[in-house]
Amino acid sequence: MASSLDEQQITLSPAELRSARDELQRFLLEYRFGMQEIETKIGILRDEFLHNHDYNPIEHVSSRVKSPDSLVDKVIRKGIDADFESIRTNILDIAGVRVTCSFIPDTYRLFDLLTAQDDITVRAVRDYVAEPKPNGYKSLHAIVEVPVFLSTGRVQVPVEVQFRTIAMDFWASLEHKIYYKYDRQVPARLLSELKGAADTAAELDAHMELLHRELHGSRGDRGGLLST
Repeated sequence: MASSLDEQQITLSPAELRSARDELQRFLLEYRFGMQEIETKIGILRDEFLHNHDYNPIEHVSSRVKSPDSLVDKVIRKGIDADFESIRTNILDIAGVRVTCSFIPDTYRLFDLLTAQDDITVRAVRDYVAEPKPNGYKSLHAIVEVPVFLSTGRVQVPVEVQFRTIAMDFWASLEHKIYYKYDRQVPARLLSELKGAADTAAELDAHMELLHRELHGSRGDRGGLLST
């Protein structure tokens, strides 16, 4: 890849285009493998809860690796060099896994269970559950590194893992669709409505958690994490 992205015209031969495509695919493949490692770990936890416990905190799991277009957009937006080493250093959410949980304490419990594994390294945590964004967004974000063993040797791959409740996920999905429709220029009235909906989702989470505790008792709500 070029050392920087700008508006100048670049002419490549078909062979050079194929080579650049293959190089990008190899680069992204590492992140796909890292994502799959995290998915496997979450899947093992989910299967254990299903078979050995009376309660499964994992509702569903989704994952993605950024598309080349999305990656290029972020490189331009962050103003970083467009070589692979700069991208590897500065963009840590190329691979992402989202774990949707039943209740707020489950987000922290699953974070603890995943990051306690001795081959997982925690790079950063952003606890938007305890401290929501101003627009009402809530989710527990963690950048973790997981080892991937290739034919060329071991590589440490960063993966962003998000833990959120069903209500948080529903709100975030709606907010994303609205921002996409308005090309991020959302009218103030809708922003206010979105914040109100976030507050309602938080109330629903709290109410459902109370009902759950009444049925099953406390499962050790950690009450938030400090960002690192």
